[in-house]
Amino acid sequence: MIRPLIVGNWKMHKTIAEAVDFVSRLKEMIREPLGKQVAVAPPFTALYPVADALKETGICLAAQNVSDREEGAYTGEVSARMLVDAGCRFVIIGHSERRAFFSEDDNLINRKIKAALKYSLQPILCIGETLSERESGRTFEVVERQIKGGLKGADASDAARMVMAYEPVWAIGTGKTASSEQAAEVHVFIREAVDGEYGKDISRNMPVIYGGSVNTANIDALMAKEGINGVLVGGASLDAESFARIVRV
Repeated sequence: MIRPLIVGNWKMHKTIAEAVDFVSRLKEMIREPLGKQVAVAPPFTALYPVADALKETGICLAAQNVSDREEGAYTGEVSARMLVDAGCRFVIIGHSERRAFFSEDDNLINRKIKAALKYSLQPILCIGETLSERESGRTFEVVERQIKGGLKGADASDAARMVMAYEPVWAIGTGKTASSEQAAEVHVFIREAVDGEYGKDISRNMPVIYGGSVNTANIDALMAKEGINGVLVGGASLDAESFARIVRV
C-alpha cells in the first residue's frame, strides 16, 4: 500500500525567520502519528534552518528545484549534492512554473532527474496540460510525453524511486481545481503509462499525487479518490493551520 505524501511548496515566499516560525507551529499541530509522509519545500535560503527545526519531527525537507550540473562555474545554481547536504529528501522537478517562466523542457528535466537520483534525492516529477491542451483533447498525449521525456534512459530501479505529481497547468494558482473525477482519471492514465514502460511492480507502488489549487475545501474529495496518493500544495501550504488541516485528512 502506498503511503500518502503531502508536500507544501512555498515557492518564493518566507524569509528564514518566517520559515522557522512556520515549522515550529506546524510540528505542534501534527505531532500525532498520521500514517503519511509530510514534506515542506522552502526557498533555498531557508533549507538548512528549516532542516534543523524539523529534526526528530518526521516531517521531511524538499527542495523546489535542482541544477542538472554536479558542480563548477554555474553561477546561481544549486546542485543535488548541496541539497542533500542541506538535509533534503525530496526535490520538485519540472514544475509548470519552471517550464513556463524558465523555458525548462523535457530534456533538461530529464538531466535534473538523473542528477537527483545520483545523490539519492527522491524526484517529484510534475506533469500536466495547459487549458488549450485539455480543451483540444490532448491531456493524455501531453502527460505521456512528459513522463517519457522526464524518465528517458531511466531503468526500473530509477523509476521505483520517483513520485509523479499531476498538476494541470490551468489549475495552478488560478483558484480553479480539477474535479476529483478529472484528477482521478489522469492518475489512472499515469499509472497505466508507467506500467507500460516499467511493469506493474513499479506502477502499483509509485506515489501519484495531485497539485493544482489544493486547499481545505477540496482536500477531502481529492483524497477520497482511489489512485490519488497525496497532494502537492501551493498557496494553502503557506498558512500553518490550513496546511495542518490538509495533512490531517
